[in-house]
Amino acid sequence: MRSFRTEIENPVVEKDILELEQKIRRFKEGSIDEEKFRSLRLARGVYGQRQPGVQMVRIKLPYGKVTTHQLRRIADVSDEYSTGRLHITTRQDIQIHYVDLERTPELWAQLEKDEVTLREACGNTVRNVTASETAGIDPAEPFDVSPYAQALFEYFLRNPIGQEMGRKFKVSFSASDEDTGLSYMHDLGFIAKLQNGVRGFKVMLGGGLGSQPRHADVLFDFLPSERIIPLMEGVIRVFDRYGERKSRAKARLKFLLKDVGLEGFKKLLSEEQQAIPIKTYPIRFEEYPRIDIANKGIPQVEIEDQEAFEQWQRTNLVLQKQEGFVAIGIKVLLGDFYTDKARQLADLVENYAAGEIRLSLRQNILIPYVREELIPFFYKELKAMGFAEVGYNKALDITACPGTDTCNLGIASSTGIATELERIIQTEYPRYIQNPDVVIKISGCMNACGQHTMAHIGFQGMSIRTKDKLVAPALQVLLGGGNHGNGNGTFADKVVKIPSKRGPQALRLILDDYEAYGKGQPFEEYYAEKGEHYFYELLKHLSNVENLTADDFIDWGNSEKYKKEIGIGECAGVIVDLVATLFFESQEKIESAREAIEASKWAASIYYSYQAMVNAAKALLTSEKTKTNTHASIIRDFEALFVTAGKLDLGYSFSEKVLQLNQNAPDEIFAKRYLEDAKKIIAQLVAYRKLELQEA
Repeated sequence: MRSFRTEIENPVVEKDILELEQKIRRFKEGSIDEEKFRSLRLARGVYGQRQPGVQMVRIKLPYGKVTTHQLRRIADVSDEYSTGRLHITTRQDIQIHYVDLERTPELWAQLEKDEVTLREACGNTVRNVTASETAGIDPAEPFDVSPYAQALFEYFLRNPIGQEMGRKFKVSFSASDEDTGLSYMHDLGFIAKLQNGVRGFKVMLGGGLGSQPRHADVLFDFLPSERIIPLMEGVIRVFDRYGERKSRAKARLKFLLKDVGLEGFKKLLSEEQQAIPIKTYPIRFEEYPRIDIANKGIPQVEIEDQEAFEQWQRTNLVLQKQEGFVAIGIKVLLGDFYTDKARQLADLVENYAAGEIRLSLRQNILIPYVREELIPFFYKELKAMGFAEVGYNKALDITACPGTDTCNLGIASSTGIATELERIIQTEYPRYIQNPDVVIKISGCMNACGQHTMAHIGFQGMSIRTKDKLVAPALQVLLGGGNHGNGNGTFADKVVKIPSKRGPQALRLILDDYEAYGKGQPFEEYYAEKGEHYFYELLKHLSNVENLTADDFIDWGNSEKYKKEIGIGECAGVIVDLVATLFFESQEKIESAREAIEASKWAASIYYSYQAMVNAAKALLTSEKTKTNTHASIIRDFEALFVTAGKLDLGYSFSEKVLQLNQNAPDEIFAKRYLEDAKKIIAQLVAYRKLELQEA
């Protein structure tokens, strides 16, 4: 593996990239355990693919905002290191696939030249901060949430409290009470509110999707904007200490809320307040970059198909609060587009709009600040690019994750069935092209990356077994989910499981019944009125597996017989002593704590010292084959099994020493003292381990 230097001016970023390069080398040499390396690279946006030997790289784009310079840079990187295909995710990121692991540091360095990062795009970190794609232009918004999403993104990027949690942490901002940021399904969701002239947010806590969706609780009906970042720091600290770590299925914040309850969580939150370095964090929204709208002349164009143009205007134009402007929605099939079109789009937006686009939660593109008189010109230009498909954010606009195309966790094809269902709607139900009241979403597995559990009509990839033990691809049909606004939503019911090839029949039955008996109601109301049992009876004949044909054993978009499997695993390294690895990481944390003190970052240093002590305690507990499910249990069990039991004479209580973390203000004096305590504790634990190995 060749070495390189990044040409990045920011020394923090350069160090990050060089560290990734060094850790890749150590992993290849076998001196880093595979599980630990996985955690490190995921936190740097590098995710193993279903196909062996290649990686998916996720590019973190806060609230989906992409400048034309950044879009060109991403296109260049995709051409150089990938296949030229860009995939928009349901978290407003861009993913590129088939990347060589050893080239990921170079790729990252290239992106950073236009301030695009991979940091914390995957892994057990604070993931991309999402927001309504209409933020800043929404006629219903009390104010633009973009500056607040940007400030939160910047504050938690590389923040030590959010680097190694038990699981990922997701945050959203909604521009208005329509809650298009979907606050109710996030770990923390913020809905913009204006109260007596004060900017603030309704705060939702502990939502999530997956196999066990949970509706978020209302934590605050109104929280002034300067308190949202200190609040989130407290929430993450609680989650980091008390959240599950061993069982991934129970490691999200929603399960901690379920265990301790909202009031119990508030109590834990109050206990962290002393440790939070800032009590208020004013966000200077006035300093947020102003929009720079191009002022070129209006090209004269002739529209050949007026009817098609008018239909496109009805479905793809978004009202904007700024007079004389509209936003244009681009429906991106399955979120996939290519670098040649990306560059053409960048030129168009730079020359005739405001030099930026927004990626949407439904895997689409929104172009804000288009002058009304330029609408015909944009239509013609977008049509030439293949970007004038009608049905933006309508029933025809189906959301789907990559599924078995590239994801290790995919069980059945989501992209294949999505393509077929869009074809059916377009050809058999053209009236739904303009219908925003039917939202269809598809995921390739239970993890709900396609957000199927909150759709009006959802499909989840599964498998189905016959009496002869033959396995076929299947779909769980879910119905009745929806966003009601202002932090309220409904999760879809699981109605019936059917072979995948019968998905189109299921859609036809549902839509035909809706048209016959829906009485013009929104789909959610129609479903609620009929009830789950009604739809089970409507669809249950499709679940019969005794009459499967050969075609039923071939998944959508495939030609070979279906085989249920987790994708081929990520490249393996030599397994090393996990206890030694944990001690090594403790020493790395001590070094980070020292560097933070040199930079006068007292709170960061304290948290690194805390992590170092917990990691060292975890190392000895691991050597004893003791469960290490949460930080809180590690601290408690180490005290009981080593200190109280007399195995290790520290001369003081380990738990009291470690938990000084949340009992002292994060100032210079405490940070330095706490670091010295951490050094002594780790030295004692390392000495104990050495003696233990010698005696063994």
